[in-house]
Amino acid sequence: MSIVKTPTLSLPWEWRRDREYRVHIAGWTLEEFLRLAPENQRWEFVHGEVIMHSPANLRHQRIVGWLHRLLHQFCEHYACGEALLGPAALLVLPQVVREPDIFVLPAGPVEEGPGGLILTRPRFVVEVASPSTRRIDLEDKAREYAQAGIPEYWVLDPDEPALYQYLLEEETPAYHRHRHTEGWVWSQVLPGFGLQVDWVLPQPRMDIATAWEMLQQAHEGEV
Repeated sequence: MSIVKTPTLSLPWEWRRDREYRVHIAGWTLEEFLRLAPENQRWEFVHGEVIMHSPANLRHQRIVGWLHRLLHQFCEHYACGEALLGPAALLVLPQVVREPDIFVLPAGPVEEGPGGLILTRPRFVVEVASPSTRRIDLEDKAREYAQAGIPEYWVLDPDEPALYQYLLEEETPAYHRHRHTEGWVWSQVLPGFGLQVDWVLPQPRMDIATAWEMLQQAHEGEV
């Protein structure tokens, strides 16, 4: 039996400017989402609504690729977890499935659910904002990730440009937000991992080999 859903199209002013969009389809269950969502597209599920995103632009992909390479090298070198790329379905809350751009899972076995759903809570999550996702990344996902107990969350906004660092407050499901526009930003969850904002924003300009060398030197207190 085919499932017919009624789509409602969200077209904020940013879409008219940058040709980006989001499609919201209401009336789904989590079970339907896990069964029908395609593996090669970015679909998310939030309280009965499927959200389909437009394809990422070249700048977005370059930033995501650059940061994932640096994070992957760091996690491999220090054996502190596994850095993964989206699209990958992550169960954030009982009725919320997100597909982060980058996330770091703790070392050890990973728990999976139906449809390849990742149940293990990440240590660290990164989103690269675009005009059509900026509010979701800075507000909605920050609230959801905090409620899920994810201890650290970064949003890279190439249009400002700025890096937003969210750190989980003690004994409360809420983040404290820091906005960085220059200089070093250090992770609190991955000790020793950091970067300089202008290495990657508004677009990557530092090769990974040099960035890795400078990161290690800074971590050791040499710069």
